[in-house]
Amino acid sequence: MTAIFNAAAIAAHRDACENEILGFRRLRVRSADTGGRLGFFEEIVPPGEGVPLHIHHKEDEMFNVREGHFRIWCADEVFDVHPGDVVVLPRGVPHAFRNVGDVEGWLDVTVTPGGFETMFARAAEAGTEGAERFMELAPDYGLEMLPGQAAA
Repeated sequence: MTAIFNAAAIAAHRDACENEILGFRRLRVRSADTGGRLGFFEEIVPPGEGVPLHIHHKEDEMFNVREGHFRIWCADEVFDVHPGDVVVLPRGVPHAFRNVGDVEGWLDVTVTPGGFETMFARAAEAGTEGAERFMELAPDYGLEMLPGQAAA
């Protein structure tokens, strides 16, 4: 049964999910807080790092760039984004991103509907095996990793 979302969802969750393989994410609002409507997390991305080409089959994703310079690939388009820029990535469309700046980048990420944000906590529990656990969990979350990597 889905919880009813009829009150303010306070960003009380400050659960950090971090390991050397998956990077750093802080879960702020979980789908359980919003009746499944959305999830929200912060992602810290070192220079030169990012996420390879993939597809979300269950949710749309929105990035608000708080710090850094990112390159985002969505379908056949490439965007360079900076602090204050917002990018909405629709479900079912291949996309990737990379911090192309020379300082640590910070993204606020919203997924709708929620649920995907919990995958990072589950994968981080595996420690140095986090990448393998992430790939095992991906189909359960409707995440399809695509071969190859978006160009720099």
